[in-house]
Amino acid sequence: ASGETEAMQAGRSLLRVATAATTAPRVAMKLSSALPLLAAFAPAVSAFAPSAPRAAFVPRAAGAGAARSYSSTTSTALAANVLKLSDPNEELLNDVDVFIFDCDGVIWRGDSLIDGIPETLSKLRSLGKKMFFVTNNSTKSRKGYKSKFDSLGLDVPPEEIFSSSFAAAAYLEQTDFKSSGKKVYVIGEVGIGEELDLIGVDWFGGPEDAGKA
Repeated sequence: ASGETEAMQAGRSLLRVATAATTAPRVAMKLSSALPLLAAFAPAVSAFAPSAPRAAFVPRAAGAGAARSYSSTTSTALAANVLKLSDPNEELLNDVDVFIFDCDGVIWRGDSLIDGIPETLSKLRSLGKKMFFVTNNSTKSRKGYKSKFDSLGLDVPPEEIFSSSFAAAAYLEQTDFKSSGKKVYVIGEVGIGEELDLIGVDWFGGPEDAGKA
């Protein structure tokens, strides 16, 4: 909608994923550091759907002959059961609509792209799958991560990127921190400051105080 901030738009994107996960879907998640990060987006999501559950995705046994499906549960800790697939096309690609990838060690190692990633992402896009890329590394903003994806030859739109630096800014925006007139002291990297700049929150510290003990 006109006038929405980037954080609000991102919240709507996450809401669409959460809604899909609780109504139809079959969702596969590459978790590791992704789950704590997604939990940090809860305020952004709940702002648009207060009743939406905080979901953990676990396999649900289907009826005889039926395709494997995935359901959400709020009764267990955020966790993932790792399935060993004998036929990925039959057991995963045909039954999963949304893929969430960690970045460090999954998409790249340092500044090197991991073998097979371009082909994998291209395959998923050709099948109409939705993808999101998450990281708890706050050294970059979404703009910074977009540049990194570009440098590795990966065409990933900004709205598919969720970093912990963005999570921090989204939380402050959802709690209307700006109206307090206070500043944020950043103990972290430039990515956090760049995201705070986008929502108009004053801050200090960050890389400039890196030498302070």
